Amino acid sequence: MDIWNGFDGCPENSGPVVATIGNYDGVHRGHRTILEQVKAEAARRNARSLLITFDPHPTRVLAPHAAPRLMQTRRQKLDTLEEAGLDAVWILEFTRELAGQTGEDFFSHLRSRIDLQAVRVGRNFRFGRGRKGDIDVLERIGAQQGFDVVGVEQVRTEGMTVSSTAIRAAVSEGDVEGATRMLGRPFAVSGEVVAGEGRGAGLSFPTANVDAENELWPRAGVYVTECLARTRRYPSVTNVGLRPTFGDAEKPTVECHLLEFEGELRGERVEVRFLAHLRDEQRFDGPDALADQIARDCAAAAAYFENQPIAAR
Repeated sequence: MDIWNGFDGCPENSGPVVATIGNYDGVHRGHRTILEQVKAEAARRNARSLLITFDPHPTRVLAPHAAPRLMQTRRQKLDTLEEAGLDAVWILEFTRELAGQTGEDFFSHLRSRIDLQAVRVGRNFRFGRGRKGDIDVLERIGAQQGFDVVGVEQVRTEGMTVSSTAIRAAVSEGDVEGATRMLGRPFAVSGEVVAGEGRGAGLSFPTANVDAENELWPRAGVYVTECLARTRRYPSVTNVGLRPTFGDAEKPTVECHLLEFEGELRGERVEVRFLAHLRDEQRFDGPDALADQIARDCAAAAAYFENQPIAAR
């Protein structure tokens, strides 16, 4: 998958393009439905499939106080898009100047650099100055400028419309199972394993202390997880929170105990995928009571994986 950075990063003579446009935070099931249509139409036209996206998130520029915590790091987002089979991603810097363009000017600007044949977007797509443009406006612009437009219906699951906003809410509430249903895969955080205080090892449950780079984390609690480390996926139990039994954490931490791993991961990058919520974080009377509960958590996780084993480790 090619990555084009900035308006001038688009190569000349890139050929005909079928595109979608949006932030695509999380690359959830609704996004993937659109991407599948983009790829199918690109194949039909012998064109390239392209996502035009923005960095930073538009709200971060226009209303920083209301900016959402993004689900994915840039690396995670690009990896997910590559797995989806896109030919290229074009990352445009979002500025107030860009936000002030009319829809007509924005698409004229795009078409000065790419041979835009068709656009596929969600039917709730909004664009242009003041976000006044909708799918009807886009269809009119397409007719004027010579590209085909199709609006794709939103995806629903269990009576709920799949959206980045709904998934962020589910993750924030600890409903990682609900997030999985809307994402089409587990919510995950990634980062480098850093030195901890050794308390997990002292309790006979050593942990990988993950310096998670994601803006969004599940709420404080204990979760069944799988940890991608050294190209393998390991069943694991992860605590997100402030370690109230010891009462000395200054900020939340992500501590992951791998059930089938022996060794040292410090300094390595890992990804922790959240599968199920086990319990809320709580304060125990002391280390022994905490160790007993961790043993029960590990047993519950092991039972989970007996019923839903990790495939292709």
